[in-house]
Amino acid sequence: MKRLIVNADDYGLTRGVNRGIVEAHRRGIVTSTSWLANGAAFEPGLELARQHPQLESGVHLNLTQGRPIAPAEAVASLTGRDGRFAYAAARLGWAMLRGRVRAAEIEIELRAQIQKLIAAGIEPVHLDGHQHIHVLPGVAPAVIRLAREFGIRRVRSPWERATASGLQAEAAFPRAPARRRQWLVARAVAHYARGFEARLDAAGLIHPARFYGIRHTGRLDTAALRGLLTNLPEGDAELMCHPGYADDELRGAGTRLQASRELELQALTSAEAKDELERQQIRLIGARELERGGGRAAPRWTEHTAGAAAAPGLGGGSIRE
Repeated sequence: MKRLIVNADDYGLTRGVNRGIVEAHRRGIVTSTSWLANGAAFEPGLELARQHPQLESGVHLNLTQGRPIAPAEAVASLTGRDGRFAYAAARLGWAMLRGRVRAAEIEIELRAQIQKLIAAGIEPVHLDGHQHIHVLPGVAPAVIRLAREFGIRRVRSPWERATASGLQAEAAFPRAPARRRQWLVARAVAHYARGFEARLDAAGLIHPARFYGIRHTGRLDTAALRGLLTNLPEGDAELMCHPGYADDELRGAGTRLQASRELELQALTSAEAKDELERQQIRLIGARELERGGGRAAPRWTEHTAGAAAAPGLGGGSIRE
């Protein structure tokens, strides 16, 4: 049996990203999303999400972009003079190794982000990390403790095996600059994700056996998506994606993913992707379905309406009215 979670990251970043994610769910194959609790469009995204209760919600734990949720004095080692997070993902790891970032403040901020979603009426059913910061050795223990504290059983393991599901051609160092960058990112994340996955297993937290999306970040077009689906092996998997609309708000949001978000939206709602799901007999699932170990008979992509009953396998009710 082939089962796939298709998770759209960055919900709450901008209105255009929110709209694109919901559209990729309503008309396409996205089954869940991860919220940026400190995103500029967090509040505008609440009502839109309530209109689509079949879209599962998780927390996109963030220590690298924007301003913290916790009071500034409580997380001073994470921020700069402007009150914003001071470190990009790579520098955050070094800062923790050098003792510049306090472990207690990491946990304070991540807890505040989870609590913000819950206070807004959102029931998070999974955790992952913005720029994969949750797998860093100085962050991972807090993530696991918080997952247990809030009863969140699924946590992303972003270990992308380079020789599986259409990635065979990229096992070697790629020549194209854009692909080379993502190859390096994937290798760096995998270095930490191996140990992180072992921690998850020891803690009794669940994750799909396979993860995809890092090497395709910025170029997940229809052909690439179809290739992934064609080569998807048996078992459970998660595909990370970033659909959205490249509007003025996004251009000012400090993200390198701009026009590629619209390409991903086209791919995720394409007839080719849906046809390939059916040909390969891939079942779309969410985190709750992963926990239950069941699956629905076939993928569906109907236009959901507010208040509609949740389809089996997508764990409706992730937004509490």
